[in-house]
This record gives sequence, structure tokens and C-alpha cells, in this order.
Amino acid sequence: MNRRIEGGFTLIELVVVITILGILAAFAVPRFASLEGQARLAATEAMAGSIRSGASLAHALWLAEGNPGSNSVDMEGQPIALAFGYPTIASIDDTIVDTTGFILTTTATSAVFTKGSAQNPPQPISNCFVTYTPPAALNQAPAIASTTSGC
Repeated sequence: MNRRIEGGFTLIELVVVITILGILAAFAVPRFASLEGQARLAATEAMAGSIRSGASLAHALWLAEGNPGSNSVDMEGQPIALAFGYPTIASIDDTIVDTTGFILTTTATSAVFTKGSAQNPPQPISNCFVTYTPPAALNQAPAIASTTSGC
């Protein structure tokens, strides 16, 4: 007698494999869905670092000039207005190379860089921003705070 052996999956094996893939997908999809929020968080933290670096560089240039009465420095040919040796609210964005994806708003006391949505024009994302507050006196550093609870 010649027995013929068929290769392939039985219906039950196929159902089990599809069920296992469905369960794995249920756990993997939410993880990939949160990548957008993680990207916004990383961009906001990077903006805080850029603001810190720009303010520190402007302050270092001010110190290097050796003129405490000076109220501006030149960074790459662009004048940066200073208050107590650090960039003013109006000039902090001039110390940053790239502010793409952020919406700048200023108040009397601070500059706020809010992460924008991917829409055109971008809409601000609430509770996803960096605030720059210049020092109020000499020998103080500016306050740079990031709020990321809404990212």
C-alpha cells in the first residue's frame, strides 16, 4: 500500500496561529501608537536643551567681552539683546538655530515655545512647552522649564 502524506496546516493549526498573532498584535499596537507622544516629548526636551545652550553661549560671549555694561552681543553676525548678561525674552529665539515645530509666544515675563501639531498651520499642543524666563538681577541664571504632561 502506498500512503500519501500531505503537507501543510490543518484548520485547527491555522486558527491557533491566527489567534496567537492577534494577541501579539493587541499588545504591540499600543506600544507603537505611543511613539508619536514620545517623539513630541523628545522634541520638547531637545528645545529646552537648545534654549539652555543658546542662553549659555550668549552669556559666555558677554563675559568674554569683559564689559558688564554691555546690553548686547553678536552671535554669528546677529545682535542679541541682553538683560543681566542673558538673552532677553525678545531675543532668545535668535540664539536657537532651528525652532521648527514650535510656536513662540511671549508675555511680559517669559517666552514660551509650545510644540505644534503636524497640521498646517500647526496648532499648539497643550501642556507640551518650554518656558524661558530671563534673570531678574545680575548673577542670576535664567529659568528654563519644560512642561511635558500633554506631550
